[in-house]
Amino acid sequence: MQSLYLKSISPLDGRYKKITQGVSKIFSEYGFIKYRVIVEVFWLKYLSNIPEIIELNIFNENTYEVLNKIIKKFNLHDAKKIKNIEKKTNHDLQAIILFLKKKIKKIKNSKKIAEFIHFSCTSEDINNLAYALMLKKAKEKYILPYWKKIIQEMDNMANKYRKDVILSRTHGQPATPSTMGKEMANFSYRFKRQIKQLKKIKILGKFNGAVGNYNAHVFAYPNLNWEEINHNFVKSLNIYWNPYTTQIESHDYISEFFLCILRFNVILIDFNRDIWGYISLKYFIQKINIEETGSSTMPHKVNPIDFENSEGNLGISNTLIQHFSSKLPISRWQRDLSDSTVLRNLGSIISYSLISYYFTLSGIKKIKIYKKYLLKDLKKNWQVLLEPIQVIMKKNGIKNSYEKVKKLFRGKKVNFKIIKKFIKKLDISDSEKNRLYNLTPLNYVGYSIDLAKKIKLYKY
Repeated sequence: MQSLYLKSISPLDGRYKKITQGVSKIFSEYGFIKYRVIVEVFWLKYLSNIPEIIELNIFNENTYEVLNKIIKKFNLHDAKKIKNIEKKTNHDLQAIILFLKKKIKKIKNSKKIAEFIHFSCTSEDINNLAYALMLKKAKEKYILPYWKKIIQEMDNMANKYRKDVILSRTHGQPATPSTMGKEMANFSYRFKRQIKQLKKIKILGKFNGAVGNYNAHVFAYPNLNWEEINHNFVKSLNIYWNPYTTQIESHDYISEFFLCILRFNVILIDFNRDIWGYISLKYFIQKINIEETGSSTMPHKVNPIDFENSEGNLGISNTLIQHFSSKLPISRWQRDLSDSTVLRNLGSIISYSLISYYFTLSGIKKIKIYKKYLLKDLKKNWQVLLEPIQVIMKKNGIKNSYEKVKKLFRGKKVNFKIIKKFIKKLDISDSEKNRLYNLTPLNYVGYSIDLAKKIKLYKY
């Protein structure tokens, strides 16, 4: 089996197989075939429960048992049979129909029942519902659980590091202090907004025939309310109904779905880069695994490779999303086939994202705060206290406070003695001076500690 991985053209099925193997069961060719078989069987069973379709009022317990077994026991051998049939038909959905017709031969009146497989459907009726079910499964089993783990880590770090004061770096330059916990809380809040939005996005399905007008349905059984029937069928799959389509479901929701993932991924890139930077600044140090090698030539190196791997794979996933989101909602007239080959890559987008989530979580486990260096950095940058000093000057009516401080200190080295000397000359009360004397880069943190602590209260 390992030799197959070594020959894989994509790292999704090779290097990262352990991470993606669950997703492959959903989005592989096998998975796509299986979900289309499920939709076809469900539709046949659904039709049998419509009293007016007297031709199908012949289902008995054995019939349902055979149909249920087709789904329950569907396996790789069945998928291979369908692929062999496809070699002759050169049409993947027709191969599934022929496979199902053979499968129900044991049923009494099977010939009559077989003609109702794929009744009044176009291939896209089946395909779009299969993809909807696949995306729903991936969302519930993989995407949301990974997002929740990442958010949980953000909340944990926000609480754990809430009192660890850091020198902020606006424009890469020393700036007003924060706490590492508050910086993690910022990311937590951003991620929580995206998970709320993803939960709200409705996965849609259409089931209205060749061009979306129920033409064949109405002609076959004109007295039935096919709009209501097909709406209820889509709803029975726990998919939201799209009532207005051409031959294909318009894919707008798929664009919305993946653009939400893209936004989450962009925030995660931002997080990865920040942590990478903090490691470079020595705000975080990495736990050492003595068996690992950081460089083939520099033995001392411990590289932040998990965050780099995550960033790289997020870039691939987001690039695919950008193409998907702009391509899929467009179809010439009532249908063109250019969406079909694109849709078969849904699993790639999700897989590259999951690989990224895996590496980010792995990287978080390997870092710990370096308090000694945080303190050292703060003590070297007393100039960040010029902000509260000029604010107090303004409060006390000193004219051109900002300009005076700027003129005296901008671009110059500042330490506690220089600041104390400046404060002493200010025309403000002794109590205000004492407040400024007691101020340090370590305690000038505003509400940051409390904000970090409260982030867990923001639910998603």
